[in-house]
Amino acid sequence: MDLVKIILSLSLAFIMFTLGLGLKVEDFKRVLQKPFSFFIGAVNQVVLLPFVALALAIIFQLPPELAVGFMILSFCPGGVTTNILTKLAKGDVALSVSLTGVVSLISMITVPILVIMSVSYFMGTQGPDLNITSLAGAMFLITTVPVGIGVAIRYFSPEFSTRLNPVLSKFAVGLFVIIILGALYKYRNEFIDNIPVLGPALIALNIILLALGATLSRLTGLTWAETKTIAIETGIQNGTLGITVGALIAGSNEGLSSFAMPSAVYGITMYLVTVPFIFWARKDRK
Repeated sequence: MDLVKIILSLSLAFIMFTLGLGLKVEDFKRVLQKPFSFFIGAVNQVVLLPFVALALAIIFQLPPELAVGFMILSFCPGGVTTNILTKLAKGDVALSVSLTGVVSLISMITVPILVIMSVSYFMGTQGPDLNITSLAGAMFLITTVPVGIGVAIRYFSPEFSTRLNPVLSKFAVGLFVIIILGALYKYRNEFIDNIPVLGPALIALNIILLALGATLSRLTGLTWAETKTIAIETGIQNGTLGITVGALIAGSNEGLSSFAMPSAVYGITMYLVTVPFIFWARKDRK
């Protein structure tokens, strides 16, 4: 594994550890206590999101490798960022934490399967030779294990975790920004070449998912706080995970591969859509 992949994997593991440190056993019990709102959010993330991304990849006629990278992004759950954005939007933070935690654990199974299906669909025999077991194993080590360690520390040392988590959460968000900006600066020529192709598709993905998440939540009778939360969890993905998975499947290629480029560009474009949405969502509505 080259240096870029090692740094990405370690950074993602730290971000996932921070996510786990913010989780409590009650966050998982909440799935049973408020099953309907959780169900709507989970279905939006795991089922609706990939179908919307697939449609957009076809409509915008993305090149095969970029299309696969676009789909990888859509398979990624929300991260620590969604919990912070939900708080800024005055949403249901507890629901956001539950969705992020549970869907992140589920992603160890869903992401490898969906990635291999996407490579087969868009690239056929021209795609990289992927092994679902090794990809799932890598996902387990850099996502599930760190989350599990964080949850265990939170369970056995709640006071210590409560003091430490706010600091590490801010650091994790900062690390995410550094990864995105660092990758885009180092590979700025590739970024400039791809932004005309990826930019419109990524912005459309953000807008459609935020709108669908909010609309479906309101139609199913959820509260305004729950609606904002599910919109954010549906519309915002863990770009660091997308970059890391893109790097993992790129083989021995150096640098930011086409598989990782959509997630890197997304780290910039998502704020163009999300920031106005957060300001709009902060207003109290019935």
